[in-house]
Amino acid sequence: MASSSLTSYIVDAAPSRPTWLASVASSQGPMLGLSLGAIASGALVQFGPWPRHLIYLVSAGLLVLSAVLIVISPETAKPTPGAWRSLVPRVRVPARVRHLLPVAAAVFVATWTTGAFYQAFMPALVADQLHTHSSLILGLVFAAYMAPSVLGAPLGGRFTSAAAQRTGMLVFLTGWIGIVAAIDVGTLALFIAATIVAGAGQGIAISAATRGLLYGSTLADRAPIFSAIYLLCYVGAALLSFISGQLSNSFSLPQIALGYGSLALVATVITVLAAHNPHMDPTGSIGRGE
Repeated sequence: MASSSLTSYIVDAAPSRPTWLASVASSQGPMLGLSLGAIASGALVQFGPWPRHLIYLVSAGLLVLSAVLIVISPETAKPTPGAWRSLVPRVRVPARVRHLLPVAAAVFVATWTTGAFYQAFMPALVADQLHTHSSLILGLVFAAYMAPSVLGAPLGGRFTSAAAQRTGMLVFLTGWIGIVAAIDVGTLALFIAATIVAGAGQGIAISAATRGLLYGSTLADRAPIFSAIYLLCYVGAALLSFISGQLSNSFSLPQIALGYGSLALVATVITVLAAHNPHMDPTGSIGRGE
């Protein structure tokens, strides 16, 4: 509920120039938070007191601060009657951009599932490759995937949403090829480098897919659009994580990684072949969302 509302608020409050800023800020906010949270959590668990409790106290404090900031932030929509009716969930993609949804779904599921792969299997990878169970090292390796996403996203703003999605997914696939190879041969430097490449590709592709779906959106459209986006991201990542977790009882970690790499390949092929830009308006110009 918070993700959909807050990301739509970011888009509502964002300046009109540059045109890609709203989609980058809304799509990459979670990636920045995950990067900072992973490093800070690892450091607090390893070096701080009360390793099983302190991070939750810090998180609770940040949530209180966030609540205060939300209360004093200006409203971007005119309040209307119907408080109870407003609590009914709405998941909707406007017809004008609905043709973009299949490719966007492929981008979201492949990239978010990769994040879930790192969360689920990173302890085993780090223990095997680095021979350490350091919480801080775990956080740093996870951030190596998430942080480049934030840096890569603005690069995609220089292209149309379709071109940026294709470019981002090709970079993402290149990173996954390196990840699979690094796990197979046990080369840590290659693994970190490939992780950074995949993260940068993820940022380009996700922000471009979000930009396409936001094309021409109104205030009333945005929360339902982001609800659809997060539904795809979380359900796809959770479902595939559950499947890979069950398969890990029968398959080795390199084989599991190869499966995730195959998913990246399928998503990239779909994106390269089927990515489209939002439909132009009658004047031929591209709106704010594009």
